[in-house]
Amino acid sequence: MDLEKTILRKVGEAIGRFKMIREGDRVAVGVSGGKDSVTLLEALLLLQKRAPINFSVCAFTIEQGKFLAPIHPVGEFLRARGVEWSYTEDAPSLRLLTDQPDHGCDVCSRFRRRAVYEVARKLGANVIAFGHTADDFCESFLRNAMFTGRISALPAITWSSKRDFRLIRPLVYVTEDLTRAFAASLGAPVIPCGCSQKTGTVRRSLRDMFAEIEKDHPFLKETLLSAMGKVETGRLLDTRFLDLEGSSEETGFFEEPAELVSLGEV
Repeated sequence: MDLEKTILRKVGEAIGRFKMIREGDRVAVGVSGGKDSVTLLEALLLLQKRAPINFSVCAFTIEQGKFLAPIHPVGEFLRARGVEWSYTEDAPSLRLLTDQPDHGCDVCSRFRRRAVYEVARKLGANVIAFGHTADDFCESFLRNAMFTGRISALPAITWSSKRDFRLIRPLVYVTEDLTRAFAASLGAPVIPCGCSQKTGTVRRSLRDMFAEIEKDHPFLKETLLSAMGKVETGRLLDTRFLDLEGSSEETGFFEEPAELVSLGEV
């Protein structure tokens, strides 16, 4: 497999389908020190040279005190490749570690979001790109369905509350086995975050479950991603989307579409 070609094809598909990057955009890539964000940055830099539109790319890292090693080797790697990289220590996040050492992911996420917007504004960026992969989308989908009672996942594209930033996730179709191999091929330093090493979490349980099921069903993530893009609202339980009065000509309850898999076949 040609890793670069495969990843660029998948990233290009995501950018095109969701209109992630447009003429004149300045894209700031959040580099966390992991394999996914490094892969995303490299993919965007390569596509920048081939795309029919003009856009610029820069990178930034927010220090929240959770890297397991100094992050600066990542910065040196990026600058050696001619990448504009900004490093910011977020003082409120560092104080949070001292004041609330057992704070949850939601609190950390709010602190990070504020810091990301501040940095992107200083960089003159109007687009912020995150390195969430197909694995993250699938895990988010199942986590919400199984533990919060909602059918939702990460958005491939969305906007900040004031609509001053477009937030994109171009690795939506790229699985982590690809980012792991690609980052290794680049010789990029990988600095893990302490949060990724935690055990006994819902995320870890879902990852273990995926790994086990994929032994027999290797295209599980691709199927889930496809499902997220083909929502049949009339076959769910949200009454906002159901024809309770029978006023439409929608397929009846007992008329199962031929393509649906019965429970006995799962």
